Amino acid sequence: MDMKDVAEKGLVLLGCGKMGSAMLQGWLADGLPATSVWVKDPYPNDFVQRAGVHVNADLPASPAIVIIAVKPQMMADALPVLAAMGNGTTLFVSVAAGISIATYEGMLGSETPIVRAMPNTPAAVGKGITAIVANAHAGDDGLGAAEGLLQAVGQVVRLEREEQMDAVTGVSGSGPAYVFHLIETLAAAGEAQGLSADLSMALAKATVAGAGVLAELAEETPEQLRINVTSPNGTTQAGLEELMDPANGLPPLMLRTVGAATLRSRELANG
Repeated sequence: MDMKDVAEKGLVLLGCGKMGSAMLQGWLADGLPATSVWVKDPYPNDFVQRAGVHVNADLPASPAIVIIAVKPQMMADALPVLAAMGNGTTLFVSVAAGISIATYEGMLGSETPIVRAMPNTPAAVGKGITAIVANAHAGDDGLGAAEGLLQAVGQVVRLEREEQMDAVTGVSGSGPAYVFHLIETLAAAGEAQGLSADLSMALAKATVAGAGVLAELAEETPEQLRINVTSPNGTTQAGLEELMDPANGLPPLMLRTVGAATLRSRELANG
């Protein structure tokens, strides 16, 4: 399935909040005609209403792709509209957290092509990373189509099996919140050492953002980048001796953090 197929048969976006709007903006920028997109959302934002897409109009009978981007608690209301498209050629791509492929197969039909995706919130600024996995009816073609669409908001990785989605949730799905808290605590620590609150926050934001870009773009590993800025017996080493303490530092804390989020993801998936 390529963009031409999507343009001809249509794409349905069910739910268009920040994530849906970011995806839609990327697709339109990549050349998908606005007239090939149908958006269903009870409260469409200004961007959606100005984009030239079909808003809350009757849907095509057999669109190429349906993107499910509603909050999980809204799913029961949304799916009856789509059930008639199940067991056909329409590919369903879900970016709704915690809802399994088996659940969708139960609601849409066991022969429905389904891709489950886990994006994260930096997708709203085109800097997300999304993990995807498909059922047998979607296969490689479905994964390829989903990957092409989701690359509009960042990187895409393919999982070997759906069970890995809980760990992905623990690392990249919940991970932005860990980084935001790192910024909070780094700023608070600077303030405790005598910096003003505004200055310390500006330093913390820029430091974390800059280090993230450097880690992504540099050829060296994050470990090597860390070593590069650590002079023997210098200031960075003094700080890292606290942060890297194997008993009380960041390593055991991060293991517990990701472990707790992964466990909670499993619990929610199992009801």
